[in-house]
Amino acid sequence: MLRRTLFLLLILMPALLFGADATIPDSQLVLLKSDSPLIAFRVQFLTGSAKDQPGKEGIASLTASVLAEGSTTKNDYQKILKFLYPMAASYNAQVDKEMTTFYGVAHKDNLASYYELFRDAVLSPAFKKEDFERLKTDQLNYVAKGLRFNDDEELGKETVNWALFRNHSYGHPNAGMVSSNRSLTLEDVQAFYKQQYARANLVIGVAGNYPDTLIGQIKKDFAALPATPKDVREEKRSVEMVNGIHAVLVEKETPATAFSFGFPISFTRADDDFYPMMIANSWLGQHRSSFSHLYQVMREARGMNYGDYSYIEYFAAGGRNSQPPTNNARRHQIFQIWIRPVPAPFRHFALRQAVRELQMLIDKGMTQEDFDLTRNFLLNFRVNLAQSNSEQLGYALDDRFYGLSKPFLEQMKIRFAALKLEDVNNAIRKHLNTKNMMIAAVTQDAGSFQEALVKNIPSPITYDSPKPDKIMEEDKIIQNYPLEIKAENVTIIPTDKIFE
Repeated sequence: MLRRTLFLLLILMPALLFGADATIPDSQLVLLKSDSPLIAFRVQFLTGSAKDQPGKEGIASLTASVLAEGSTTKNDYQKILKFLYPMAASYNAQVDKEMTTFYGVAHKDNLASYYELFRDAVLSPAFKKEDFERLKTDQLNYVAKGLRFNDDEELGKETVNWALFRNHSYGHPNAGMVSSNRSLTLEDVQAFYKQQYARANLVIGVAGNYPDTLIGQIKKDFAALPATPKDVREEKRSVEMVNGIHAVLVEKETPATAFSFGFPISFTRADDDFYPMMIANSWLGQHRSSFSHLYQVMREARGMNYGDYSYIEYFAAGGRNSQPPTNNARRHQIFQIWIRPVPAPFRHFALRQAVRELQMLIDKGMTQEDFDLTRNFLLNFRVNLAQSNSEQLGYALDDRFYGLSKPFLEQMKIRFAALKLEDVNNAIRKHLNTKNMMIAAVTQDAGSFQEALVKNIPSPITYDSPKPDKIMEEDKIIQNYPLEIKAENVTIIPTDKIFE
């Protein structure tokens, strides 16, 4: 009788622990089988910094770091690194507002050993105190020192995002605030892991020439996660629109001024208007493109800075990445113009010129020639966007997030073929404006800049070498271009207080 009871318990144990129907359904798998000997993994949880509790901002990011850069119940972290080194492999974590993604690539010859390490990192973290303290210190130092004092461009981008989403669950850097990071505990990390790392939040992607048995093993292993998340924060979904032009000036002793400005937009990749706006945005300010309009008129014609770009989607780490990274998909996006640092005497002129160029695009639209050239550029450019199977997998996961019926890179070709110039210019007039926006600037002597903005003081500039008469005549218009900014809509924050 005892033996029969023990036998039944062994059979029923998985059901007792995880539920009788514990499994990972095929709908939560994204599989891209190919001939590549490199096997790419992406394990994604549809949870991110938007789920950070008030006062615990940064917990999603720190939790992911403890898993990706910490020990497991089988191996300490230094031992894991020694195992990975001869495989020429690694795994990492990426956290954004709506998703947390663990990713890595290994050669098929090392697949079994690599998968075991990768799986254990996600499913069997050790939550060692020493790992937690090391990673908490790294994250705190990034916000308190790296972001605020060493990267003006990223600080400007984070500031405009914070200002636009201040009363929204997107309204803090993924890495959190200085004070919230100080308050984080190992127990907070363990609680967030238990609350959010659940099967209902899970999407698993695999690409390459993997054996079919691997997928069965993955489904079996990840079924050990709890079924549903226990939400600790109800995300605020409504976004407050900007009324008038507002500015946040981060005061810092710096010889150059970094700008980011923009406003919330109502479309994502899931919407029809995304595709005409892709063409408009590419013409105006394609990231790292020397052919885009802002680049030509601000850098090439006037030599003001290193580059000027515009965006209709969040572009992570634009200073380091030439192509848009995947798995930063968001339900709420902003239109944004990024003016890379300009010398302080040029700051007012540069801001005026960028706003004026945007307004001229709204007023005049694109020409047929610009439309044809830009559409052809994007059709050819898209082949650069997913060259590795890991990148292809990243795009496939984003397609799933946005609910696309066809892959995004295929949609581009289909949608662009059907677009007309009128479609693009209508979308420009519908979605872009210069009257309601948020400006973020990292700059010195913020008080005098505030006065210049509010009083619309003329901002002539001088050049080290002569410019064509056409440029000089246009400069006379730009230096007086009105920006209607009220004094009460300008906030000055010392750099050591922002994100405190």
